[in-house]
Amino acid sequence: MLNPECSPLWKKFIRAVQEEVKPALGCTEPVSLALASAVAAAQLDGEVERIEAWVSPNLMKNGMGVTVPGTGMVGLPVAAALGALGGDPAAGLEVLKQASPEAIAQAKHMLAEGKVCIRVQEPCDELLYSRAKVWRGERWASTTIAGGHTRVVAIEKQGETLFSRDDAANTQEDNDPLAVMAQTSLADILNFIEHVPFEEIRFILDAAKLNDALSREGLLGKWGLHIGATLEKQCERGLMTYDLSSEIVIRTAAASDARMGGASLPAMSNSGSGNQGIAATMPVVVVAEHFHAGDERLARALMLSHLSAIYIHAQLPRLSALCAATTASMGAAAGMSWLVDGHYDTLAKAISSMIGDVSGIICDGASNSCAMKVSTSASSAWKAVLMALDNTAVTGDEGIVAHDVEDSVSNLCALACNAMQQTDRQIIDIMAKKAS
Repeated sequence: MLNPECSPLWKKFIRAVQEEVKPALGCTEPVSLALASAVAAAQLDGEVERIEAWVSPNLMKNGMGVTVPGTGMVGLPVAAALGALGGDPAAGLEVLKQASPEAIAQAKHMLAEGKVCIRVQEPCDELLYSRAKVWRGERWASTTIAGGHTRVVAIEKQGETLFSRDDAANTQEDNDPLAVMAQTSLADILNFIEHVPFEEIRFILDAAKLNDALSREGLLGKWGLHIGATLEKQCERGLMTYDLSSEIVIRTAAASDARMGGASLPAMSNSGSGNQGIAATMPVVVVAEHFHAGDERLARALMLSHLSAIYIHAQLPRLSALCAATTASMGAAAGMSWLVDGHYDTLAKAISSMIGDVSGIICDGASNSCAMKVSTSASSAWKAVLMALDNTAVTGDEGIVAHDVEDSVSNLCALACNAMQQTDRQIIDIMAKKAS
């Protein structure tokens, strides 16, 4: 229970983190379709025999090249099949956590038989949309998810509506945490993390536990592009120095390697993305270890990082052409700078420098190369912190950076919400031509 002394705003901060920072097994776009399949399959008696699915262009973009945990296969078809045959419809972003080897084998057989069909939903007003229609003989059921990775808006069976979300009635309930975040400030977040009772935020330590386990798995060197393991190896060869800067990059990249490579371990996500959760978590964990920070100080730094990431992402589309590992790493910059000196000006300078540094990185779909972008963003975050500690930063006289960090964030998000929408369409067009 919340401490009665916590202010209403603090309670909303905690709720925002509880809703936006959750365990997720596998890339969340394929997982969203797997969840739709699992919920639809739960409406039928017996085993699903074939599947039809429709997804938004953005969900297609983020699902084409990513490995589905436990399968060794990439793409949306295997996610849809495994969700229907072995998914837990009540598990949210961990829908595939309990999928058995038998279910995985059945899913692969279903694909080999050509009984899974994935189409792009056109037109589609939602950036995040998936609808799975599953069949057993002549009987069928369907589930539609829209507006959020786990936000079920409709369930049907044989043409009968079993569930329909009343958008008007649920708008305030669904959007309240993010609406609050978009209206707050980094200064409010900093005040919160410095004064909220530790017991109210202890739960955020689970992010460190889950994402560090992914990092350790990634360092085994068998996942994705094994960037973290490769850089660690180059340190051993003397081509890099293993210091705090390199450790931040190595351990953060390794977690993304494991996640994107299909490791059967959950990530603690942020804003619906495991990579964003990793980017907001691992740099802070490494710096906290360096300074021998205890659980309470780590929890406050992680809360600052994750809330800052949510605050920025609340001003962005759920999916866009802007790689959100960059904005999540801005949260990490805030958390790391607070661990070092605790001053608002330092974290503000660090975030502004990052906006002047990595704001142009595009999202071209979820894939093993996401770990490259995560590592680049982690490196940028620490570099920006080091600059801020020396009282230097990209200034408001340069590019899209403004004199006030809040305005800098607004400028970045305006680009993603407006001009980069055309970039997103062109990226999707390029990827669709590659797939055809």
